[in-house]
Amino acid sequence: MKFSIEKELGNGRARVGKIETTHGSIETPAFIVVGTKATVKSLSPEQVNTLGAQAVLANTYHLYLQPGEEIMKKSGGLHKFMNWHGPTFTDSGGFQAFSLGAAFNNSASKIGDRNNEDGKIGSADLHHKGTSCLINQTMSRSEAPLFLASSKKKDLLTVSDLNFSEHNQEKFAKVTEDGVEFRSVLDGSTHFFTPEKSIEIQHNIGADIIFAFDECTSPHASYEYQKEAMDRTHRWAKRSLDYHKENNEGGQALFGIVQGGRYEDLRKESAKIIGEMDFDGFGIGGSFDKEDIYTAVGWVNDVLPKGKPRHLLGIGEPVDLFGGIENGIDTFDCVTPTRIARNGSLYTRDGRINILNAKYVGDFTKVDSECSCYTCTNYTAAYLSHLFRAKEMMAATLASIHNLYFIVNLVKEIRASMLEGEFFEFKEAFIKRYYK
Repeated sequence: MKFSIEKELGNGRARVGKIETTHGSIETPAFIVVGTKATVKSLSPEQVNTLGAQAVLANTYHLYLQPGEEIMKKSGGLHKFMNWHGPTFTDSGGFQAFSLGAAFNNSASKIGDRNNEDGKIGSADLHHKGTSCLINQTMSRSEAPLFLASSKKKDLLTVSDLNFSEHNQEKFAKVTEDGVEFRSVLDGSTHFFTPEKSIEIQHNIGADIIFAFDECTSPHASYEYQKEAMDRTHRWAKRSLDYHKENNEGGQALFGIVQGGRYEDLRKESAKIIGEMDFDGFGIGGSFDKEDIYTAVGWVNDVLPKGKPRHLLGIGEPVDLFGGIENGIDTFDCVTPTRIARNGSLYTRDGRINILNAKYVGDFTKVDSECSCYTCTNYTAAYLSHLFRAKEMMAATLASIHNLYFIVNLVKEIRASMLEGEFFEFKEAFIKRYYK
């Protein structure tokens, strides 16, 4: 992998660049589309390519569970398996230490939710954002995976949203010094990830850019635990890097992950320690609030080496993209654009809309008057509203195309504004209109 900087914004952080991999280049800044299980939900790889996406990110934990790393390896790797010819990333599976562990027993979440798209399940004796969904008050958590996998309410929740009642305290992930013990969300079976195991799986999956195993924490965790988890992430980073150097036969690039929550001293310490390791690039873990994108990300990028790419994990809302890019982020990934699309929530230049609102039933104009995506070019808001109301599968496809096109090409517009020296003007105009 090679990374070059074409232009810097002038604030000492933001830059325009290019990441070159054996499967093609990524012009940065760029939004990386999430295809958790080697598929972008409801879309073909050809559709993902046509809407302008440059790269796809898959999830190590979920591909390990299904279809399995050996199948991935025998198929020729992620690119051949899913018929995607561009660059690819894989997350390390470290986020599941949070979504199946600390976040599993309460409403904790991280900004942008780095959880997978395929973790959608039903509900059993749990609460979702204040809404009671009491189905089986005696079910133990070890019994939950089989129930949730077969539940008719699959589309309601994600694993990270679940909140079992107090008498069921067992979690789906347990962090130890050596690694993380997971329970499968498919059948409840137990699996153990070490840093070495995570890298081995990612080698077998064969993505161009992979991530070191880390522990993602809740933004509400105490300072003491944030430091403990950060220090453990640093030890896991070295183990990940050592194993990668000894066993990397596919020329993959390895990114180390910076943690530390919302605390300036921890973020800077983590950036210094991870930045001094011989990684090819860096990921910045979440565990902060929205306003922290303009602070915590800046703290980190002021310390990290300038000559290597930086990826912000789990960020996908339009205003957050501006904040990340302004503070030195090169690439992003997030499931939000496709997740909300499947529920009828669509981005437009004038803000997010709900296509299920009554006013769209007879609206024979585009969803977004300025959008050139396949959906807006060929279909009306009324038709999309009809598909959602009729619960047709094509609704998810057309909505996902639109939202991904919007986000992917918004970042491309941001890139162009940086090259033209008009970033701040473009940012101000976009945000003023989007949130009017």
